[in-house]
Amino acid sequence: MKFITNQQAQRIQQRLERLYGTRAPRLMERLYMLLGRYGVGEEVAEPVGYWNENDTILITYADMIRGETGSSLAALERFCTEHLRGAISTIHILPFSPWSSDDGFSTIDYRAVEKSYGGWADVERIGKNFSLMFDLVLNHCSSRSDWFREFVTGIAPGRFYFLPMDPEIDLSAVVRPRPWPLLTKVHTRDGEAHVWTTFSADQVDLNWQNPDVLFEFLDILFLYLSKGCRILRLDAIAFLWKEIGTNCIHLPETHEVVRLFRDVMEIVAPDGILLTETNVPHAENISYFGEGDEAHMVYNFSLPPLLLHGLLSNDSKHLTQWARELPALPPGQAFLNFTSSHDGIGVRPLQGILEPAELDWLVEQVRARNGQVSMRAMPDGSEQPYELNITYCDALAESENPDLGLARFFCSQAIALSFYGMPAIYFHSLVGTPNWEEGVEQTGHNRAINRRKFTESELGELLDDEASGSRMPRVFARYQQWLRRRRNHPAFHPEAGQEVLDLGSELFAFIRTSQTKQEQIICLFNFTDREQKVAFRDLGGSLDDAKSCRDILNGITHECGPRRSLKLKAYQAVWLVPR
Repeated sequence: MKFITNQQAQRIQQRLERLYGTRAPRLMERLYMLLGRYGVGEEVAEPVGYWNENDTILITYADMIRGETGSSLAALERFCTEHLRGAISTIHILPFSPWSSDDGFSTIDYRAVEKSYGGWADVERIGKNFSLMFDLVLNHCSSRSDWFREFVTGIAPGRFYFLPMDPEIDLSAVVRPRPWPLLTKVHTRDGEAHVWTTFSADQVDLNWQNPDVLFEFLDILFLYLSKGCRILRLDAIAFLWKEIGTNCIHLPETHEVVRLFRDVMEIVAPDGILLTETNVPHAENISYFGEGDEAHMVYNFSLPPLLLHGLLSNDSKHLTQWARELPALPPGQAFLNFTSSHDGIGVRPLQGILEPAELDWLVEQVRARNGQVSMRAMPDGSEQPYELNITYCDALAESENPDLGLARFFCSQAIALSFYGMPAIYFHSLVGTPNWEEGVEQTGHNRAINRRKFTESELGELLDDEASGSRMPRVFARYQQWLRRRRNHPAFHPEAGQEVLDLGSELFAFIRTSQTKQEQIICLFNFTDREQKVAFRDLGGSLDDAKSCRDILNGITHECGPRRSLKLKAYQAVWLVPR
């Protein structure tokens, strides 16, 4: 097929050989047939770039807003179109297929839309005004899926899609993200079997050593692209490939699968973006950039807990040191910066950055704010903190001084919006939702604390009720303003340069410089509950020659000069554009 170059075909076949050996030639023929069936890639325009300075992502559930009439996806579309056009570029709709647990991440049917959410037409309608981001939950599927039902009844192809294991095999080396057993006992037509379940008994791991599983997901990939998906999130990718005698995380074959998906996307959707989700220590996480040949984007998982620790302790030293050591990425790769998501705040990404005592202190700070702490199992049978379950706004709150806590939250969001990479905002950060403790009681799951759902009228009342003193209207109004103010500044392009300054532990600062060198923005943040005074001469950059600078975050102009200084209120953030 002429739209696949010889070089592309050779590269894909080499990857298939590394994964599946001598079966690679037959699998290449199968790939050609799959491409021909969808007709994708035949008339693909040359990409103009993966992203720009106006790219921001909203992370939301399909049923985050439930309409009194019509589907929840239609209600989400109304909300986003009314409030977020010109502020948000991309909507990440968390798994919207039929599911059985984990709020969508236990998928029953990848090719369908959950009926209670709406249909594919509703998804595509959102895509008319926003780019779309979908999840590909490819490590596991629901125990209620047709695939697993075929395994239980001994029917192909699902019979060969899973990983029955001898429970006597020593699997103690396997990295565990959860405290419960790795294997789950099930009854099949052929008798009792123990299947691999990394995350829960309802989330049964798939056997990627079977190439039929790969081709199921390539087919699903093409379907998602045909429905308007621009960013594809590879969920829990680190655990994908299993090999007895290893730790079964980040195996070479897993990285090869990521490269293969990127190769295929470059053929059929050259402007598509592949994003890996690996909530692990920092060095392991960024390994998914590969050598410029794996993920286009990687979640910046160390940023949320480092911001939380720094702002609660009034000390930016760990954040500054970590940020100064971030690698300069090649063109076409970027970090995805966020502070909160549908999951908790992972603490494994702090490994090697914070001391154990500092992590223990952070855990206690979260518990003091009515948050939960989820644990994971260790090889010796002990448990360690895995993630902090709390809304980010409440994680930074101060019960005796709500305004101070809110200033701290705004500071954290201003950093994530301006940091090297592309920003993503979880819905509950966008609107400043408090902890949903009732959800934890109702479901028995810690993560429910940050997964509250609203009716359309309820959300409207909460965001309009400024007289109540609730923070939600203030947070939402400030966020809409800031998102629009950051637009059209090329220094905020995901690939624009970043120089991290060391101004002491009370401050955090960096300079973003556009790729053309024509714009600089000095981003400065007070990490303390006290006023800080900063001399302009210490900020460097193009402020050295500027007579004034505009703080685009707060809409204020300051006179500059070597003898002048800037006063920052407690936890204040500024974005200074020299003039």
